[in-house]
Amino acid sequence: MSEQSRTFAVLGPTNTGKTHYAIERMLGYRTGIIGLPLRLLAREVYDKIVAVRGPSVVALVTGEERIVPERAQYWVCTVEAMPEGMGADFVAVDEIQLCADPERGHVFTDRLLRMRGLRETQFLGSHTMRQTIAALVPGVEFLSRERMSQLTYTGPRKIAKMPARSAIVGFSVENVYAMAELLRRQKGGAAVVMGALSPRTRNAQVELYQNGDVDYLVATDAIGMGLNLDISHVAFSSLSKFDGRRMRYLQPNELGQIAGRAGRGMNNGTFGVTGEAPDLDPELAEAIMEHRFAPIRKLEWRNARLQFGTTAALIASLEARPDHDLLVRAREADDLGALKTLAEQPDVAQRAIGGTAVKLLWDVCRIPDFRGISAAEHASLLERIYCDLTDYGRVPDDWLAQQVARIDRTDGDIDTLSKRLAYIRTWTYVAQRKGWLDDENHWRGATRAVEDRLSDALHGALTQRFVDRRTSVLLRRLKQKEAMVAEVNDQGDVTVEGEFVGRLEGFRFMQDRAAAGKEARTLQQASVAALAPHFHLKADRFYNAPDTEIDFTEQGGLLWGKEAVGKLTPGADPLKPQVVAFVDDEAGADVAAKVQRRLQHYIDRRIATLFEPLLNIQRDETLNGLARGFGFRMVEAMGLIPRGEVADEVKALDQEARGALRKHGIRFGQFTVFLPLLLKPAPTRLRLVLWSLAQGMDEFPEAPPPGLVTVPARSDAPKGYFTMAGYRAAGERAIRIDMLERLADMLRSEDTRAGFEAKPDMLSITGMTLEQFALLMQGLGYKAERGEREKVKPVDQAIVDAPADAAQAVEAETAGDVVADIPDEGVAPVAAEPVGEVEVPAALDETPAEELAPGETPEVAAAEIEVYYTFTWAPRANRPRGERPAQGRGQGGRGPRGAQSGDGAASEGAGGQKRDRPHRQGGKPRGKPGKGKPRDARDEQPKTYAAKPEKRNDRIDPDNPFAAALMGLRTKG
Repeated sequence: MSEQSRTFAVLGPTNTGKTHYAIERMLGYRTGIIGLPLRLLAREVYDKIVAVRGPSVVALVTGEERIVPERAQYWVCTVEAMPEGMGADFVAVDEIQLCADPERGHVFTDRLLRMRGLRETQFLGSHTMRQTIAALVPGVEFLSRERMSQLTYTGPRKIAKMPARSAIVGFSVENVYAMAELLRRQKGGAAVVMGALSPRTRNAQVELYQNGDVDYLVATDAIGMGLNLDISHVAFSSLSKFDGRRMRYLQPNELGQIAGRAGRGMNNGTFGVTGEAPDLDPELAEAIMEHRFAPIRKLEWRNARLQFGTTAALIASLEARPDHDLLVRAREADDLGALKTLAEQPDVAQRAIGGTAVKLLWDVCRIPDFRGISAAEHASLLERIYCDLTDYGRVPDDWLAQQVARIDRTDGDIDTLSKRLAYIRTWTYVAQRKGWLDDENHWRGATRAVEDRLSDALHGALTQRFVDRRTSVLLRRLKQKEAMVAEVNDQGDVTVEGEFVGRLEGFRFMQDRAAAGKEARTLQQASVAALAPHFHLKADRFYNAPDTEIDFTEQGGLLWGKEAVGKLTPGADPLKPQVVAFVDDEAGADVAAKVQRRLQHYIDRRIATLFEPLLNIQRDETLNGLARGFGFRMVEAMGLIPRGEVADEVKALDQEARGALRKHGIRFGQFTVFLPLLLKPAPTRLRLVLWSLAQGMDEFPEAPPPGLVTVPARSDAPKGYFTMAGYRAAGERAIRIDMLERLADMLRSEDTRAGFEAKPDMLSITGMTLEQFALLMQGLGYKAERGEREKVKPVDQAIVDAPADAAQAVEAETAGDVVADIPDEGVAPVAAEPVGEVEVPAALDETPAEELAPGETPEVAAAEIEVYYTFTWAPRANRPRGERPAQGRGQGGRGPRGAQSGDGAASEGAGGQKRDRPHRQGGKPRGKPGKGKPRDARDEQPKTYAAKPEKRNDRIDPDNPFAAALMGLRTKG
């Protein structure tokens, strides 16, 4: 060493700037080496120096990573990877108190005893190392550094009440994951930092915390090793850890090292406990706050002067005992255990002969057990690598490629990705060894690329599982009390600061249902604050929107496009409903009032348009007397009244009153008094909604599909439904009332007493089969009798309908003119017997004689049978009480009288309405009741007979459109 070389021990608690001081001193020299306890910290320091001096002069060497430029001047390494014999001007070893660590302490002790810089050496660590360093390092100079901020103990605290910018420390993967999941649910998420993470994953997770995406960090004791994070509070979830062999309590100095991460720079920090960790003893807490810890009196040591003659000599040198009282032999490490196992293997024993082979075996045994599966499996892998190196001088590329390909997959959960990362670290370490591979540069890049892909996938999996970015972002912006930016796309999706928070349906915000607890409250607060301007802009667009963009549903809802914006409620008048707007309270009273006014304008105009004929009746001041009263009755019934309900009122209307009402489009039908224009689909749909509102229904019945003449008559339909729908129930079907009136007009010309068959026109207007029509007629009060008969073919019917002379011509032709012309003598002529057999033309013979077997008779085609129904007026005893179906004018028929009406399902009859003009009475008089038959009450009354029916003065039908003209002609006559 140079005479000017100086050795310093820079000691002090955390947050004293020791590492920063060492970096500045190193950059003051031409060359330097700094050893750090973790490759995570090594990467952090490397990035800092590269930012100052550039990547061309800075090298990074760890077990799994090696970046060495040609003109490297500054080497940033893990302590295990520090190069020896380089003669650097400056050498520093950080966290020197790890000399007492049971697992790695012997490496730090070796650097303390043997690593020196040509001009300056620094050992950075805790005051607890002062006595041992003074005893083991001659001429050392001590530099004491004081903490830049205060550290205070705050006691136990629940995770739910943990302050922002807190780090919660756990000592197992399961504990870390559990706390991170709890923080995601209650605080929006947490970043995860563990020593097993790759530098790329760890840096990405730290960035989540440092940039404020999350306010919480869950970590192992890795954060105690010099990681510089913006932490205000450190909470211990446990006070014990598994050290690789047993569970043990953390020493006060270890607790102090971790707790000291709270409070960076001049900012004070706090620490405490949470979860299952017990409250700290006051003395222990005070010791941590004042940085008073027992000095380290023993250092872990392992012999560095190794003998490579034989495996036995190597093992013996590794197990040598120290010759100083402050040093204790380190417990057997993984590399020594692997060496002992491999030395007993025959394949290894026969190859490990000579110093070079033994040294190579030791280098192979120093491959860390990143996988952590078992010592036997790890030894088996090392054996394969060693045998390949001794036999081929390298690790075969094809085998290495297979191992790497098996790992190069980014699917799977967090545990799967973590295991793959551990596996690839083994091959990354192998690729860093000089001379082990044919193409070292290729495999270093390949394994590094795989590790990077797995690191990114692991970071993504950790973030997806433990970070609710949406909640954390919104919480941060809410705390900053700045105006947040909300965006609403065409589908109504709402994003606040780029995070999806829910949907805007009309003027109501539907929060994301996946959110719960505090997340839901955060979304609500952020959404209300950000959506306020959107509500006002949307209300303005809605108020100016045309009526064509607004519609109502059959359940009384009001839609703007596809968005529900309100609903109808009953008003004082069925034709004047009120509206209720669907507007969130957070939108404000102005928005609610504007939406309410627009909806009321829409429904008022809709009713005025669709019910214009009906409302014109209400506004017609020329109507007076009975006509005006009947008009208002029509308005109340929304344009449809079963005639049976107003039979007396209709009868009381004179010709002038009826004419005035007909001018408004009212039709006085046999079954219903109605406005035909209101039977269209749009008025019908609105009428059912208004009627359901007036009836106070919870669920509104829907309108029948447009264009159907008949629909099923549901038994569960509310009373009055079919009338409001424009139908009349008859049996199992309900028929549209305008088609029913047309059917009634056809039935008037039929003989309902003797019976009649359905005409094609009847089936056509109802759109039914004959069987369905029969059921309909039964519902209308008719009796349907089913019968069968031989179907008359069109050819046979033509022969029957042929003229007589044509028939005679055929007969003469076929009979060979056997019968001569017979003069008309006033008596029926009788034809003579034919002279011979009539010759039948061959064309008419269906089966030639030669084709018939002896004794076989020709087959005659079976006659085709058809079904028909005969409809007759149903007797009163066979009809439900109050029903009088329409009768026709046929023989003995009469017009319907005093029909009753009902509106329901199968029970709704189509009884005939009383007509204002009598029909001709013809046919045979009704006979006496037969024996045993029930006698009609009228049979008991005295009978009177007349040659003609009594003449009446009001024979002109007032419902006839030409009634007024006919009345005028009669008065003139």
